[in-house]
Amino acid sequence: AGGTTDAATARIWQWTISKWKNMGLNAAEALAIAADDNERITATIMGRYEERLAAYQSVDFDDLIGLPLKLLQEHEAVRAKWQAALGHVLVDEYQDTNATQYEVLKALVGERGRFTAVGDDDQSIYGWRGATLDNLKKLPIDYPNLKVIKLEQNYRSTSAILRAANNVIGPNPKLFPKTLFSELGEGEPVRVIDADSEAHEAERTVARIQSLRAGETITQSSTGTQHLEWRNFAVLYRANHQARVFEQALRKANIPYKVSGGQSFFDRAEIKDLCGWFRLWVNNDDDPAFLRAVTTPKRGIGHTTLAALGTFASQYKLSLFEALFSPSLPSVLPKRAHEQLLEFGRYINDLEYRARRTVGAEDSRAFMAEWLKEIDYEKHLYDGEDSEQVAAARWTNVLEFCDWMTARAGGEIDDASGANTIESERKSLLEVAQTISLLSTISEREKDQNVVTLSTLHASKGLEWPHVMLVGVTEGLLPFKLDDDNGRQVKVSDETLTRLQEERRLMYVGITRAQRSLAVSWTKKRKQGREMVPGIPSRFIAEMALDKTTAREDPREKLKALRAEFARKAQDNAAAAAAAAAAP
Repeated sequence: AGGTTDAATARIWQWTISKWKNMGLNAAEALAIAADDNERITATIMGRYEERLAAYQSVDFDDLIGLPLKLLQEHEAVRAKWQAALGHVLVDEYQDTNATQYEVLKALVGERGRFTAVGDDDQSIYGWRGATLDNLKKLPIDYPNLKVIKLEQNYRSTSAILRAANNVIGPNPKLFPKTLFSELGEGEPVRVIDADSEAHEAERTVARIQSLRAGETITQSSTGTQHLEWRNFAVLYRANHQARVFEQALRKANIPYKVSGGQSFFDRAEIKDLCGWFRLWVNNDDDPAFLRAVTTPKRGIGHTTLAALGTFASQYKLSLFEALFSPSLPSVLPKRAHEQLLEFGRYINDLEYRARRTVGAEDSRAFMAEWLKEIDYEKHLYDGEDSEQVAAARWTNVLEFCDWMTARAGGEIDDASGANTIESERKSLLEVAQTISLLSTISEREKDQNVVTLSTLHASKGLEWPHVMLVGVTEGLLPFKLDDDNGRQVKVSDETLTRLQEERRLMYVGITRAQRSLAVSWTKKRKQGREMVPGIPSRFIAEMALDKTTAREDPREKLKALRAEFARKAQDNAAAAAAAAAAP
């Protein structure tokens, strides 16, 4: 036992050590229960990790629970002090607590047991990080006077959505049986959408968002038709990797979005690098953008030079970019360092000048290719990665971003629904850079953004949206890789059964995020590694027990019909206006 350069192995060690800590075990106790050689190696590494933490007088995240528990259990005076100070304890999301957290609760409330635990056994979805339903099972045993109050009325969703949720969770065993109900009315039927592939699924999802916005105008005012806000829509999926194809479809349709519970395309380091350059073209006084551009890729301008430039700029109240052109700067910098800064500044000015005069997609694409070659960005990516495969993937992201950006400079932008194609005006590359720099700045600063949310099911817990698209509801994704022959195997192991029950709870959580409408989609083919494999609808779709006469929907056909109706109304209005003008 020692170390590894393999990231996957290191992550397995990390998660196993975290799991043991959440169970209240130290390295010696973990070694005693180790089931095989791999666990014995991990327990040995855990011991060395504990020694290193102690040497640096540091703690990790799991210690923030484990060490207070140790303090409370081993020191009666401390325990008595905190029990006296806390007259009553409220624990929210109790179903997501682990064994160590439950012991902390017991130590804090003592024998009096003055606490309220709010939880739902049907929403326990964090078993993979140590949460256990055993904590709910133990409550009536450890506290016989426990009073259970059922909160069965749902104030969020319509009856159609709740009926689907109740049906899905029905097969799971119940600790505290309940049936949700709503007084918000029946509402729209839950829809099921099938797609040929993941890309087709993303197109249909975008089409549904567009058709809902087109079909549900909020108000007619002097400023024009007011549509549903983008923040009313969410796309939920099982795993982070599923987001990419939906990001591509939303960008293609010019729909703003954010990624929750994963990394957005715009949050990737290589995209932030390019956006840093664009922001500096647009606003020379953007100091964070200056620092990113001047150091990425490296150009021989080191930390000492930048520190001296920063001190000089602060002293004379200048931006970093302004400061590098100051006639006084050579007095605080070596000649070579000053010349390198001037060269960079002149290069930025030249890029801004050229970008202002580069108009249309074709010329913009040529400009971007030349610029990336000038700064040798592809080499920078490959030099910075141990894995050539990772570097290639990052370079692909750069090329995809450049294609998307240059398309905005002119030409056609498909709305991704297949129902329409929009001819966009020709713009200069600098104008496009202004838009991109604004978007990247807003994404960093704004919290409550008017954007579509892309989110993993785990990250969506506790949130709600009027319109939800639950995507990738295909066997192998949701439920995720169960060893039971896609539900056809009658007898399965206890471990597989436990995992199935948690996946079913995850589906339940996804369904109950929706307030007014819910669409569930699956793909007939999906990517597995480098191959396309046949897909079948998740067993959870059948368990929803939807009305087959209302469940099926083709969003693209609906969108085409709506657009045709709007065009007809516009013609009728124009004809009426012409007739009124012609009347004597």
